[in-house]
Amino acid sequence: MAEIGYQASHEQFAPSELLKLVDLAEKAGFQAINSSDHFHPWSERQGHSGFSFAWLGAAMRNSSVPYGVVCAPGQRYHPAIVAQAAATLAEMFPNRFWVALGSGEALNEKITGQVWPPKEIRNQRLLECVTVMRRLLAGETVSHRGLVEVENARLYSLPPVSPLLIGAAVTKETAAWAGSWADGLITISKPIEELREVVKAFRDNGGEGKPMYLKVQLSYAHTEEEALMGAFDQWKTNIFQGTVLADLPTVAHFDAAGEFVKPEDLFGKVNISASPEKHTQWIKEYESLGFQKIILHNVNREQELFIKDFGEKVLPALR
Repeated sequence: MAEIGYQASHEQFAPSELLKLVDLAEKAGFQAINSSDHFHPWSERQGHSGFSFAWLGAAMRNSSVPYGVVCAPGQRYHPAIVAQAAATLAEMFPNRFWVALGSGEALNEKITGQVWPPKEIRNQRLLECVTVMRRLLAGETVSHRGLVEVENARLYSLPPVSPLLIGAAVTKETAAWAGSWADGLITISKPIEELREVVKAFRDNGGEGKPMYLKVQLSYAHTEEEALMGAFDQWKTNIFQGTVLADLPTVAHFDAAGEFVKPEDLFGKVNISASPEKHTQWIKEYESLGFQKIILHNVNREQELFIKDFGEKVLPALR
């Protein structure tokens, strides 16, 4: 049976509001929290971008459930700093923190003024970052010369157990690659047959027996119309292929691309329904693929309604 988690979306809500929401989610029965990590939101309508690593310490202090964060070391973050942040959180909250690592999006990473590399180079850079982070978390003194550079770095405050370094993948190709180096997989919801291919690619290429997490994009509200229009308002800039999302450089570019999206385009990209039973059915389908954690991201702004109703109607039906 999968643990059901709540997505803390820093792009959509102020950090102070997210502290209240994750508290409500835990009290409602959600069993894990996943934090996003952006420097910019995907849309002016979303309107926020809190610093996840500062927020995580505050959120986890008043909680007992596991937390994770997805980030992209290599450009905006030096891998030694990500390793230090992860080690600090894992030392304070043993066995309650994981970090998911991906190749990133220009929207966030280009703030450094460096060239945004093509995907192949970003993957090579990420793999170097993972190697550096693993060595640091093992207590080594690390020097490294490559796409990232490290000189005589050592972490002195280490956790009793190193956090899992999870591979973030959307496509089956990236999932297959992640199987060779990651401690587990995190991916996003999509039509069940496409998702099955992602799972198979990960398992067949070194991921067999490793944990798999899924982030589900959904929209739940009082009515079907409210659920659809809430998703359209907040998530229409997020439904494009990953190759497009990764290379758009500014919030304005995302909003411009979103002008071509119609409300009906959200179906198939977001699970849209005002029926708790329908959402329960979707989640059970995902469970059948073997995910250990399923993180629910209600992409509209009706978070308290979502937390309350899912706590009362969906989570009990999944246990």
